[in-house]
Formats: sequence, C-alpha cells, structure tokens
Amino acid sequence: MKKMMIALLSLLFLISACQPVDLNAPAPVYNTGIDPDSWVTIPAGPFLHGQFDEAASIDYDYEMMVTDVTNAQYAEFLNAALADGTIKIAGNEVAAYYAGDEFNGGRHEESIEAGDYILIPLDDEALRLDYSGETFSAKEDWANHPMTMVSWFGAKAYCEYYGWRLPSELEWEKAARGEDNRPYPWGDTLARNNANYLSSRDPFEDMSTFGSRTTPVGFYNGNTYDGYQTLDSASPYGLYDMAGNVWQWTGDVYELQHYRYMRGGSKNVYDNNLRIWVRNNATPTFVSPAVGFRCARQENGG
Repeated sequence: MKKMMIALLSLLFLISACQPVDLNAPAPVYNTGIDPDSWVTIPAGPFLHGQFDEAASIDYDYEMMVTDVTNAQYAEFLNAALADGTIKIAGNEVAAYYAGDEFNGGRHEESIEAGDYILIPLDDEALRLDYSGETFSAKEDWANHPMTMVSWFGAKAYCEYYGWRLPSELEWEKAARGEDNRPYPWGDTLARNNANYLSSRDPFEDMSTFGSRTTPVGFYNGNTYDGYQTLDSASPYGLYDMAGNVWQWTGDVYELQHYRYMRGGSKNVYDNNLRIWVRNNATPTFVSPAVGFRCARQENGG
C-alpha cells in the first residue's frame, strides 16, 4: 500500500508538472513607494569596472532612471507614438523604423539594414499589455512591474521618443556600482531578499504553477509585503533593481557585432549572475519575459 501511495503521488506530481503554465494567474498588487518617473544624477569621475576592477572614467555627469521602465509607462509611450505615426502596427507586432547598422562582415556578424523592426509582439501571452485595436493599456496587476517582451529596438525607441537614450555598458555599471569594487549594487554579499532571482521566494514566485515572475519596480527597498521582509537594495546612487528582476538592454553598438548587450541578471538566473560585471547578449529583435530596460540622459535632457 505504501509503495502504491508513493507511486500515485509521483504520478499526480508529474501530471501537475505537465499542466500549461498560467502566465496571467492573479498576482498580488503592492505599492512600493518608489516613483518610476524619478531620476538620479551619476557624477563624472573615475570608477572600477569589470570582474578584475579595471580603472575607468566617465568625464560627464549623466542621469539614470531610478527604476526600470514600467508597463504603464510603455503603454503611454505606445499610445502617443502610435497617434503621431512614430510607430505602427504590423501584423502581430508593433514596429518602428531603424536606420540600420554599419556592416563590416565580421565572423558571425549579421547585417542589420535600414527598415522596420519589432518593438513588441502583440500575440504573446507573456506580454503584460492589452491592445484594444486602438489603444494600449497595462494589465491591472502588472502596471508597476518592469516592461518586458520588449526588443532592443523597442527599448531604444522608447528612450529616444522622449529625447533620452539607452545607457552605455560603462554608464550602467557605474550607476550600479558607484566608485568601489562591490560585486552587488547594495554591497559585498547577497541575501535571498536582496533581489528577485531564481528561488528568491518572494510573493510572486511559485515554482509549482507559474515559476518566477517579475516584482514591482523598487520592490526591494526595505519594506515588508504580506510578511515578506525585503532589504533596502538600492545602488550607491539610489537606483533600484540593478540586480535581478529583469535583464536591462544597454545602448552600445559594437563594431563587427550585431548582437546587443544586457546587464543586471533577472528573475530566472542563479545568484552568481547578479554580480555587476556579468553580461548577457542577444540579437536586437529578441524579446523575453525576463528582459526590460531603463533610460539615461545628460543633465540638459539629452
């Protein structure tokens, strides 16, 4: 009987594991108190970058968004840009014109010519936006979560629509690290409740049903949410979610390469991938529930 019970439980587990993932399962809604419209200044000067603490310097002040761009913010952009013709609906995706890259014929390099490229897909259930056929809106439970399912073209289009830009890798790294050699934005060690990463056990994670999901921007700020105590995990300049939650597109276009780089780790990675110097890359048309972005600008707005 005991062996039969164990076999039955194993069968039930396998059946449940094979059930379709409900990407739109209800999620708790929390106000983190962190304003996604806020920016901070990163001062000019030297800093250390990379795993081996190489000396670097940025000779100008610049600003970075305190949080990743949210679903609500991106929906607002889509509505404005669609109304003025900056973007368009092309089949099952939102697209916009890109002037193309210089093609140098490097090994494995692919040509990216001038043309229309995907910003976001419209037919993917992982998208946290609704489209009525005329206007976009953020799904109610996800309005203050980071915008995901957005390509590099989609991230770049958002920033440039407002006169901003994607940060360079060096700009991103200084904003995350400050001037010392810390491996994480908040310091030298990583606790489970510093960031949203694989098995962080936050209120949005349930590996038995839908796996790891994004947390609201600025979630790890020292607040307690329904008994889940977070640690204040801002970078030295006050930026949140610079490790975990979603990978963040950066703006560099490197010679002999067509792929683009991301920083910060995500909800789907192990702890060692949250270190500041870790890089990821993909083609600029790539979209994922674990990839988002934030913008940078000079203090004069550019």
